[in-house]
Amino acid sequence: MTTTDRTAPRTGLLTVDGATLHHEVRGEGPLLVMMPGGSADAGIYDAIAADLADRWTVATFDPRGYSRSPLDGPVTEQLPATHADDIVRLIEVLSPDGAPAALFGSSSSAVVALDVLARHPGRVSRVVAHEPPVVELLPDPEAGRALFAAVRESFRRDGVTAAMTTMAEGLAPAWGEDRAAPEPTAAEAEAEPTARDPESIAPEPEAMAPEPERAAPEPAAPASSSQEESQETPPEVPPAQAEVFRRMHANLPVFLEHVLCSFSGYAPDLAALKDSSAHLVVGVGRDSRTLLPAVAAEALARRVDARVAEFPGGHIGLTEDPRAFAARLRDVLLAP
Repeated sequence: MTTTDRTAPRTGLLTVDGATLHHEVRGEGPLLVMMPGGSADAGIYDAIAADLADRWTVATFDPRGYSRSPLDGPVTEQLPATHADDIVRLIEVLSPDGAPAALFGSSSSAVVALDVLARHPGRVSRVVAHEPPVVELLPDPEAGRALFAAVRESFRRDGVTAAMTTMAEGLAPAWGEDRAAPEPTAAEAEAEPTARDPESIAPEPEAMAPEPERAAPEPAAPASSSQEESQETPPEVPPAQAEVFRRMHANLPVFLEHVLCSFSGYAPDLAALKDSSAHLVVGVGRDSRTLLPAVAAEALARRVDARVAEFPGGHIGLTEDPRAFAARLRDVLLAP
């Protein structure tokens, strides 16, 4: 297979319960399913998927109700378990011999990855969950729930820009600040000896609010307003990325109304995850370790004795430097 053949996506449609999923496949080798978070779709992984297609069959997709994956009926509150069932069905189709797949999810899709591992451990070989915002594991879960509820209320009342402002203000206090750094697990200490160096931790209030030209809004950071439908994509953005931006912009109302609270409020099955902790790696951004999603993610890792791996950038590091992020993900996937 030539490089062009390997990186060119092969598209398909998969019928699942209540929806039809648009998916894209690149490369050859063991199956790696990359799940978009926030209002993102398959386009968020175009660069990363191309980089990894030399080693894996990389599958990306538009989550149900987003972009090119229509629902069979009106949109309703979305649940992580339903999205996890979609992933299992995708694995069954793309890995018909029953071989397990590797999963990568970031932010809200990392929550889905956790549910897949908890309920279908035999379908996955390794799960990399990058900063799942599981507020139930925060020192103050109610504060986390209240923040995301306020974001949704801001959206309902004043639109996406207001919701983004509410989110940025809620995340501005470093959620890990003024707390003693938790002791690493033995696995963490061996795998990431410098990851918890307090001098390397710096809050980044803007980490959850990517600039529109990145075409990659993530759960805690919607990047534009439903009241600004006439907003033009910045002229320096290539046409393909501009199209990705337009699709993600259109997904924001669904994310804010039907995904944000139910996914962030997900209560992981800690016992099941601990049983499968050898297959779980919890990712955190180098620049976002005191923000809510990373604090919650590291709490999860401690509770289930999973390895923690630091990734370049912040919560949306995969859009800040896709090549560096892909290189780190490659290392994590191939590690023993």
